[in-house]
Amino acid sequence: MTDPESPPQEADVPDPLNPADLWAPPPGAAHGPEPQRWVWSAMEPAERRTRLRELAVWVDWLRTAFELHNKITHCWYRHSAVVEHLTALYAGWTRTYAGEQAPGRELAEADWINTLHAFVPRLQLAACATGTHQDPPPLIPAPAGSAEAFEDHLAHSGTANAPAVHPAAAELSRHEAELNAPL
Repeated sequence: MTDPESPPQEADVPDPLNPADLWAPPPGAAHGPEPQRWVWSAMEPAERRTRLRELAVWVDWLRTAFELHNKITHCWYRHSAVVEHLTALYAGWTRTYAGEQAPGRELAEADWINTLHAFVPRLQLAACATGTHQDPPPLIPAPAGSAEAFEDHLAHSGTANAPAVHPAAAELSRHEAELNAPL
């Protein structure tokens, strides 16, 4: 048993480049954190705060490990679109690095890194790049009658009411005929 007053052993010191070392796995977890889906609006406030703290630890690691400190501003959590993008990246990172390796996914880590770099432009906030937070522009309210106009469109438009036709129906039929051809 270790003495809580004794200095941490080298194995007890978290690796700052490995976010999995920065928080304990949930009880009963055999292989690290359980990959999950995060829907912020569906979470109770206490869970939302807990998960935002978890995401913040990971974002701090991400900013350092991938040298994104000039790309992801310190006020990222005040911008809902950036939070959603970072949440998607975190969930994907957890499944990629903490989940079981799926067959055919030998390049999953490289794919995740490519996805990260594709997301970077969406994580940058020009208005906040100087270090001073700027609130996102206010939402413009929908004009009066918008909901009714949308419902009218659904009821009467050709787009919403056209019969289902696959654009490659002839090709699909040909493939099906080949597969079901007598031997």
